[in-house]
Amino acid sequence: MDPARDIAEFLTSRRARVTPEQVGLRTYGPRRVKGLRREEVASLAGVSVDYYKRLERGNASGVSDGVLEALAEALLLDAAERAHLHDLARAVNPVAPKRRRPGPQRVRPVVQQIVDGMSAPAIVRGSRLDYLSANALGRALYAPVFESVEQPANSARFTFLDPAAREFYVDWERTAKDLVAHLRSLVGQNPFDKALSDLVGELATRSPEFAAWWAAHNVRYHQTGTKRLRHPLVGELELSYEVMDLAGDSGLTIAAYGVEPGSRSAQALDLLASWAATLDHAITQEH
Repeated sequence: MDPARDIAEFLTSRRARVTPEQVGLRTYGPRRVKGLRREEVASLAGVSVDYYKRLERGNASGVSDGVLEALAEALLLDAAERAHLHDLARAVNPVAPKRRRPGPQRVRPVVQQIVDGMSAPAIVRGSRLDYLSANALGRALYAPVFESVEQPANSARFTFLDPAAREFYVDWERTAKDLVAHLRSLVGQNPFDKALSDLVGELATRSPEFAAWWAAHNVRYHQTGTKRLRHPLVGELELSYEVMDLAGDSGLTIAAYGVEPGSRSAQALDLLASWAATLDHAITQEH
């Protein structure tokens, strides 16, 4: 990752997205640039044009939180984009202490016990989108990911490199774009994580779609929402999900999934739970 280039491209891409009308500016005649001009962003943020141009060239050394907040307001950034801008500024600032590069991530026994005790499908994920562990129903629900030829099991690697993903995700393109935006946010938070950078490099090299969407510099949180899956055993399911941070394990999260009671998805999930329990019992008997 190149933090200076990232902050330059991020600011440029956000500026191009905002129209003068959105920020209350009058326009006269045709405009040569898409979105706002640099001069307009500088005026809205209360900084000099030269200073803003320096920031858009990636020279964010010593930029204050106040200036970043003013830029966020001028560029109409949402919460995820605002946090990403601050992350990029910290990474590019040479006086900021570099964060410790994270090592391998593991699931503690107590966390696994909690996940196993959940009745809903649950998966433990790492900060690089690895699927580190799951309960029986979570593993059954995401069997195509856990059994993918692309190993170790990883949400991004499966989505972009395994052809089975396009069948598994009912709306593959939306899912894939959301994942790229989430990965952008993770890279901003962990700019010195070589394994994360290597993952991005692998995906950009092997997937044209990933490379194109990565260049858009979109970011988003991935904490709650809905997913539509086409499971190879039980057919289509529509699930709600919540992602919970593990306070004692930096970067690790538990994703839990639910369905509307009495729905077709609930029936399919019950069938999957029965199948998973039978399989688990058979494996226990073998050992």
